[in-house]
Amino acid sequence: MALSSRIALINVGISLVVLGLKYAAFLLTGSVALYSDALESIVNVATAIAAVVALRVSAKPADAAHPYGYAKAEYFSAVIVGVLIVVAAITIFREVYLGWLEPHSFDASPQGLAINAAATVINGIWCAVLIREGRRARSPALAADGRHLLTDVVSSAGVLLGVALAALSGWEKLDLVLAGLVALNILWSGWSVLKESVGGLMDQAVPAETLERIRRRIAAEATGAIEAHDLRTRQAGRMIFVDFHLVVPGDMPVSEAHAICDRIEDALEAEVADVLVNIHVEPEVKAKQQGVPVL
Repeated sequence: MALSSRIALINVGISLVVLGLKYAAFLLTGSVALYSDALESIVNVATAIAAVVALRVSAKPADAAHPYGYAKAEYFSAVIVGVLIVVAAITIFREVYLGWLEPHSFDASPQGLAINAAATVINGIWCAVLIREGRRARSPALAADGRHLLTDVVSSAGVLLGVALAALSGWEKLDLVLAGLVALNILWSGWSVLKESVGGLMDQAVPAETLERIRRRIAAEATGAIEAHDLRTRQAGRMIFVDFHLVVPGDMPVSEAHAICDRIEDALEAEVADVLVNIHVEPEVKAKQQGVPVL
């Protein structure tokens, strides 16, 4: 099993543990803010399960029905994450509204706050692992989970501080205000995840820094060709697709043109992980900048 898949499975277990701790903290205190924190952890469990499924599907090899593979499955997982985050925010807003109409007291017990703090520490450590692995493996599913978990850590820390202040000040509606702020934070997180996921589904190009590395490698390895032009890139999960036109002298043997293409492909595979290169070879009459062997 790949490292990313193992991490996704561990993520499910950790999410369940954190959910149990946060719900226990809510039961001990009756705080709406801590309830909203626990509700966000339910979303974490759902998104962790979605990430496991997406990673398994995306790892399937290409076949006749999907010749470019299943890598985009991770973007669908990230979209599900975004939608669930938004639903959680709406649910919290509902609890805040009902609580404002019918205020009720809560007990800021040290045990409840300590349990919630322990859950927050666990989330803080684990979100760093998810973000690091998501970037390393270029996994939208793990990266989305990590970013959402980071938002959860920040909001949990704020909730803990606020609940303690509400208990000390005696202003119990501060608990509801904090829950509303948590919901706004969750809503922003959901929008960010959805925006990035839709970009992936729309065949978004690679980042500018990666594109520049690709251009340099092509220019360095295109010796013997006249020009490379019309470079296009797109990302699909961990996969990067690169295609461009390579102009060669009209009298160059096919074997020599093929050797140049092989050299460029090998160089790009060494430069960028999980890249699939498609090169269209053209005669010199197709050159756009005669005599310039660069992009």
